[in-house]
Amino acid sequence: MATLNTWRLALDIKQWVVTAAEAVKLHLHDDLKVNTKSGRNDLVTNIDKTTEQYLVQKIRAQYPEAKIVGEEGFGDQVEDLTGLVFFVDPIDGTMNFVKARENFAIMIGAYLDGKGIVGVILDVMKDELFWGGPEFGVYKNNLPLPKPKNITLSEGLLGMSGPLLVHDVKHVAAAVTASSGARIFGSAGIEFTKVIQGFENGYVSKLMPWDFAAGKVMAETLGLKVTDIDGEPLSMLSSKIVLIGTERTHAQILALQ
Repeated sequence: MATLNTWRLALDIKQWVVTAAEAVKLHLHDDLKVNTKSGRNDLVTNIDKTTEQYLVQKIRAQYPEAKIVGEEGFGDQVEDLTGLVFFVDPIDGTMNFVKARENFAIMIGAYLDGKGIVGVILDVMKDELFWGGPEFGVYKNNLPLPKPKNITLSEGLLGMSGPLLVHDVKHVAAAVTASSGARIFGSAGIEFTKVIQGFENGYVSKLMPWDFAAGKVMAETLGLKVTDIDGEPLSMLSSKIVLIGTERTHAQILALQ
């Protein structure tokens, strides 16, 4: 592959995501075709599918040698991370999209030989575009984001998966008790935007690679820690309980395991 211009790549991804969001908004109040996947709370709609098809088409046209991991199955069967790999989540927070028409995101993460180079998350209904990478920093729309303060667990709010908290998986109830309180948005993308802005000092949830790929790039660029709940590096090709946090918060939650 020719030398990759990551700034050009970021501009491309931002344009695709913004255009996709405009199409989603046009159909926001249409009668959705809603189906379930793994269970009654794991939803997919016709908008999820058409959005991913659009994004995959744009990637293939501009970066034909790249591999694509897509939530709805329109990408490739990816078995390794060599070369350029895109992780596409067309509607992150589909339950929110179906039930509330807010707190959902469109996300793309781009990785080169396993290293995150560009992450983009668009909070569709707020028109807040978060994007960035290690070569040029992280931005909210056109404004650079500072590194979040390295605060402890007790000093901030903790983003949390509802099912993990209800069943107290991996001692997350103790982490919530030690924090200033739990926040549950039902969208990994929205939660990542809260942490990278410093509104939350951590987030714990069981996620697929397309759920965390974009946010991981931006979080690590800003000095946040992103691992599995046991402190191990994340696999980009399998599901894990993901822990993102400031260094202090991250260490405190690991100490509970």
